[in-house]
Order: sequence, then structure tokens, then C-alpha cells
Amino acid sequence: MADQPPIHVDVVVIGLGYVGLPLAQGALNRGLSVTGLDLSTRVIDTLMSGSSHIDDISDADVKKMLDQGFMATSNPEVLAGADAVVICVPTPLDSDGGPDLAAVHGAVDTIRQYLHKGMLVVLESTTYPGTTDDEVRPVLETTGLIAGTDFHLAFSPERIDPGNETYGIHNTPKVVGGVTAQCTEAASAFYARFVDTVVPTKSAREAETAKLLENTYRHINIALMNEMAQFCHDLNIDLWDVIEAAKTKPFGFQAFYPGPGVGGHCIPIDPNYLGFQVQSKLGYPFRFVELAQEINASMPTYVSRRVQEALTAQGKAIEGARVILLGVTYKANIADERESPVRPLADELVTLGADISFFDPYVEHWTTASGSYDRVPDLLTAVAGADCVVLLQAHADFDFDAIARASKLLLDTRGVLAASANVTRL
Repeated sequence: MADQPPIHVDVVVIGLGYVGLPLAQGALNRGLSVTGLDLSTRVIDTLMSGSSHIDDISDADVKKMLDQGFMATSNPEVLAGADAVVICVPTPLDSDGGPDLAAVHGAVDTIRQYLHKGMLVVLESTTYPGTTDDEVRPVLETTGLIAGTDFHLAFSPERIDPGNETYGIHNTPKVVGGVTAQCTEAASAFYARFVDTVVPTKSAREAETAKLLENTYRHINIALMNEMAQFCHDLNIDLWDVIEAAKTKPFGFQAFYPGPGVGGHCIPIDPNYLGFQVQSKLGYPFRFVELAQEINASMPTYVSRRVQEALTAQGKAIEGARVILLGVTYKANIADERESPVRPLADELVTLGADISFFDPYVEHWTTASGSYDRVPDLLTAVAGADCVVLLQAHADFDFDAIARASKLLLDTRGVLAASANVTRL
């Protein structure tokens, strides 16, 4: 009996997290056939049962995807019938602060086993310039197939913004760069099937660097605001008022804001990829990135010092003080805690002797290096009983005025409340 031909699918998405699952949804909604490939049986089982595991996609969305023919699997044989494969796996930092491409290497090696003529392979995972050419291409070409001739290879940076209700897969312009001009053309044609605007670059290296530039720009400007927050406080200047005044200029200024630090899967990580490449290839540091990293990483310690100073001004020692942290996710209105600066802040406060608790409408249980915590059952009761309230995330679910009225002392790190007798701003 002859072997059955592979089942045809327009695209296989490898990695079904915050990047891959919205991409799969976007392609399905524009009529493409999509299969998801993931190593996690928990993720596969969750999706195939009609449930979502990420913020931006609901259970109803997943059920609709299944009705549209979506299938999630851990069986790599689905790659054999794919016209296109998009890699959306994590690229964290390793223990030394350098790029960890283990998941990318694993995905590429799997694709290599099923690579066939005419296939398009796209890397979306954020990485340093040259990865697509120097790390991915040689492995795939061990098959004897040549990129740009037998198959197509490109990089297209993910631009997912969790919680953004305005911009999603379809209306966020898609940057695409191939390892050859033919690869760029093929990848652009693929994305044009479900993305409104495709932006081709000269090569994969430009596309890789564009992603890093976007997040390095944000990283550095947030660091600028964080440093200004520190000296403006010492000079008795309201930085929030300064920003409101500055952003009335209709050109030449974009508002950024201070906060308790930076978090998530992009800002604390992506600029380090660019810094790594500069240092390893050119032998000198990317000084802006290193300084921004230093400033942003210092903010949890600075916020803990501000808490201590505020308590001292009211005749209360921080040792034994009841401090409640409001909002422990890295961004407002989502449940994602990755790289949240609230964790090191909590550990700093515990080291100083504070008795901490937390409330976040998106998080029930929370763990830091210093301990594990359950969300307080009643927000306003806990606020009223705290010696200091620290507002760390401006979730829409919070009634900020009610929180301020119930607080003895409140440190607002997000600038959502006016300064008053019991409210101080970062």
C-alpha cells in the first residue's frame, strides 16, 4: 500500500503563544488553512478543547478557529504538507545575558527534516541581526536545497502588542526581509494574503534590526523619563505636569512616561540582542543600551526607597509596615507577568522588613524570590488597612479615586492620580 500524501496546509505556525496564536487567528480569518505546532501538550490540549491560554484571544475566539479548520498538534509531520512555516518560538536571554536561541535551533532542525521545494520558511522570533542568514540558512541548506532557488527564507519581526484593541495582525504593517530578493518577494506575497500593509526591506538583516530599533527606541526613552523622575522629585518638579506641557508641541516630541521599571517579553530583552551583536561583532559596547538598562533596572530599588521615605515622613518605619502592591503584571489590562519589575520591588521591600500583600484583578496567586502570595480578598478593605499603598499598574478595573480615598498613604508610579496630602507621585 502506497504512503498517503501529506495533508496540504497553507501555513504551519510553530509556537502557539502570544505571537503565534494571534498570527494563526489572523491567517484563518482571511481564509488560509492553518495548523499550529507546539511542544507543550498542555497548550495543545487547551486549544483543542476550545480554551485560550493568552490574554488577547478568548475561548470563543479559539472555538471559532477550530470551526475554521484550525488544528493544534505536537506532531511535526504536519510540516510535510505546508506551503509556509512561520517560527514564533521564545528567544529569551541566557544566564549571562546573551541570546538564547535554543528554541529557534530546535524549530529549524525540525523544519529541516520536512523541508521541500517551494516551501517558505519565516522566522518571527526576535533575535540579533544575521541570525536568519548565519544560523537558520546553513542548517536548512544541509538538505541540498538552496534558499532563494529551491525554497524561500525570510525574517519578519512580530509586532504583537498585548492588550492593544486598536492594532492587531491585519492592520499593523508587516516588515519582511528575505535572504535573497526572491525570498523577500515570496514572503511579502504570503503576508499580503492576510496583512493590509507589507513593508519589504533590503534583506533579512534590515528586518531583524528594525525590530530591535523599535524596542531600543522605547527602552532608551523610558529610561530618560525614569532618570528625569528621580531628579525632578529631588528638585520638587512635577514631571507628569512637565510631560503634559511638552506633548502639546505638535512636532518633534513623543510622550514617554516613567514607571517602576520595564517588563514584558520585549523591552527588557530585545535591546540586549542588539548590544550583544555590536559587542561580539565590533568589539565595543552599545553605550545607550547599557545606560538605559542600568537606569531601568534601578527603578524597583528607587521605588522601594520612595516608599521608605514616604513612610518616614509620616513617622512610620518601613520595618513591619504593611505595604500593598496594586498591579503586578508588566502592562495594564493583561495577565502577563513576564519580567514584571514588581517582583524585584517586592523583594526589595521584604528585605527592608515590610509586610507586603498584593491585589491584581488579573492575578490570583503570585510568587517572587521572597515568597508566595494570594491576592487579598477585598481591595478597599486591604487598602484601608495598609500603611502604604503602591499603585504599580493602571488597570482599567481599578477605581483610582476610591483607592485614593481609602489610603492613608499612596505612592502612584503611573501618574493617574493628582498629588494630595496622602498621594505622592513618582
